[in-house]
Amino acid sequence: MDRFKAIGKRTTRLEGPEKVCGTSKYIRDLEFPDMVHVAIATANVAHGILKSIDVDEARRQPGVIDVLTFEDIPGKNQMGDIVPDYPALLKPGDKITYVGDYVAYVAAETEELARRAAKAVKIDYEELPPVLTMDEALRDNNLIHGKSNINTHYVVRKGEDDPEKMFEGCDLVLEETFFADYQEQAYLEPQGVIAVIDINNIFTIYGSMQCPYYVQNGVAEVLGIPYSEVRVIQTETGGAFGGKEDVPTYFAIPAAIVANKLKRPAKLCLNREEDLQLTSKRHPIKSTYKVGVTDYGRVRAVKVEAIGDMGAHATLSPIVLWRSVVHAAGAYDIKNVNVDVYGVYTNKVPCGAYRGFGSPQVFFAMESMMDMIAERLGMDRLYLREINALEKGKMTPTGHLLDEAIGAKETITRLRERSDWERLQKDVETFNLEHRFVKRGLGVSHIHYGVALGAMGQRLDASGAFVQIFKDGSVGIQIGGTEMGQGAKTTMALIAAEVLGQSVDRIKVYQPDTAFVPDSGPTVASRTTLFSGNAIKLACEQLLEKMKGMAADRFMIDQADILIEDGSYCNSENRSQRLSFNELASLGDTDNQGLSATGWFKTPKLTWDTKNGFGEAYVTYSFATNIVEVEVDMLTGHVQVLKAFAGHDVGRAINIDGIYGQVQGGFVQGMGYALYEKLKHDKTGHLITDNFNTLTIPTIHEMPEFGVEIIEAPFSKGPFGAKGIGEPALIPAPASVANAVSNAIGKRVTEIPITKDDLLNLIG
Repeated sequence: MDRFKAIGKRTTRLEGPEKVCGTSKYIRDLEFPDMVHVAIATANVAHGILKSIDVDEARRQPGVIDVLTFEDIPGKNQMGDIVPDYPALLKPGDKITYVGDYVAYVAAETEELARRAAKAVKIDYEELPPVLTMDEALRDNNLIHGKSNINTHYVVRKGEDDPEKMFEGCDLVLEETFFADYQEQAYLEPQGVIAVIDINNIFTIYGSMQCPYYVQNGVAEVLGIPYSEVRVIQTETGGAFGGKEDVPTYFAIPAAIVANKLKRPAKLCLNREEDLQLTSKRHPIKSTYKVGVTDYGRVRAVKVEAIGDMGAHATLSPIVLWRSVVHAAGAYDIKNVNVDVYGVYTNKVPCGAYRGFGSPQVFFAMESMMDMIAERLGMDRLYLREINALEKGKMTPTGHLLDEAIGAKETITRLRERSDWERLQKDVETFNLEHRFVKRGLGVSHIHYGVALGAMGQRLDASGAFVQIFKDGSVGIQIGGTEMGQGAKTTMALIAAEVLGQSVDRIKVYQPDTAFVPDSGPTVASRTTLFSGNAIKLACEQLLEKMKGMAADRFMIDQADILIEDGSYCNSENRSQRLSFNELASLGDTDNQGLSATGWFKTPKLTWDTKNGFGEAYVTYSFATNIVEVEVDMLTGHVQVLKAFAGHDVGRAINIDGIYGQVQGGFVQGMGYALYEKLKHDKTGHLITDNFNTLTIPTIHEMPEFGVEIIEAPFSKGPFGAKGIGEPALIPAPASVANAVSNAIGKRVTEIPITKDDLLNLIG
């Protein structure tokens, strides 16, 4: 790492001072003259046929300016980036598929008046039986969309074709069924947007989001106007975790329709209860696993059948569940793999993107199976994972030949050392012998994560950047990726600083703006460092050549003899001949050099057989291992996570503080999924977990003691070798925590979250 000037060095977070001092501009901080406030009237019934809409009483409410219905939509009355099954506004005769389906938009002078008037919108409907479970959905007795409730089915087929013959020759075969329930993203800032018709007579959308391009596309389609007439600017975003990928489009559209009709700025900001009711969650997934091993502990065969609850609308489910199928067999070298993953509609809240994107649920199941195997074989749990782990020259469960060195096994071996694994096990055994009603347990998990959008999302897997050097030496950067708290701006600045030789504090990374950078895909799938980072690196390398050329001309030497040292460009043979970065930038201005450049990075072409789910699923993979120690009160069912050891192969550490923040934050979020975050619907399809009084999430009091190991196995196509860390930080946590609880109580946990009632029943 010493050979690098900027990357891997500790630095102040770029937007940190603004956030600490309260000067960051979030969507609620923005106001425009003559602005109206928008609220959404929803169907409030889980399943039915809409017969009529009555908005007369709503129009008479104080402060109401207008109430808009389906007749006010000038373009396509449809939302949904992948499956167009989500009406922007229901019209008579349409199917109501969940309580949150949109019926009308209310525009009023204040937010509270709009919200109050929205409750006065009345509908007449023919009620249909709601489908509220996956098992019921599979029976297809009551259809929600189309001819079947099964919307998605993906497979992975590797090795033996016959699912029964797969297990011939195995010395141990285990089967178990698992269930991973909903999880809410619980970002600090609820959803919010403002739609404005600007001085260019185009629609400018400001919002809290993680994919401005989805919003641009959705608004243009519903308004029936060219994409060039919609500009999207991301405001400072107070967390997202996947929940602000496609979902902001569903709120930008109502605001844009109101702004279009009234020719006034329109603001729509949700409160916490509305946000919980109307936004997508992590998919509940039920999975049945059958795993066979040889007597040496080598996993020989894995068969999986999993079903994901998509909710009432597909949103991003087809892509989420494809990631589930790719990762279902785990991060191991397995000869025979047979996986089927289905996605079904139900009349409940739609499910979509959430950090980990369909992976935590299946890794919880697979890693539970690995612990069960180790127990039956009397084998060390870390050793079992180590002998099965992937390495260069081996194939992933989808048949992707790994032709570069990876750090999978090193994440295991480094944690064995960091945790002092042998001593830790003895300490836990001693504690349990000395305590009757409080028990401790250790849990292990090992995962891989396909970075970026992969073979099924290659058309979106590209990113752009625009870099400009100003005459005072400051540098401005525009990218398509978004900052939502993960430290992307700092990472991008470090990459630019490394290439150009300018200090990080002289680099500004602007808020994403679709007017300046072409469609760069969503900020998801831990792809920002790889894609936006590479785009910046490419642009900066062009500028570097210009800067070196200018310096070489001044010193009358070959460009190859220019050396960057301590923020200056100097003659490598005569170090006294030097120009600071700022001096060169000023010369560029007087010489009319035009010190700006664009970069564009797209994913290498992947070979993928969709029919058999076989081939190169992703451009590269990050790997991670967790070791967790928990303490369980056997009388109350209370679980406390005491220690968390996390080893992560990140390729190359660019923003070291950002990585530690991601690892710790991701683990706590995954720990919350394992232990606390139970979302419930009532019998009518309403989500009754509707605020932070009823939704329990971890706080600082639940933070464990951390031990983090960062492993660098550089990826040849990453910027300086970097891969991704955002989602791998969370994925192993639910599995390791559940395994630790199972170890503590001596019974197998098969469902998460692990509620106290369920745990006490299991103990008793």
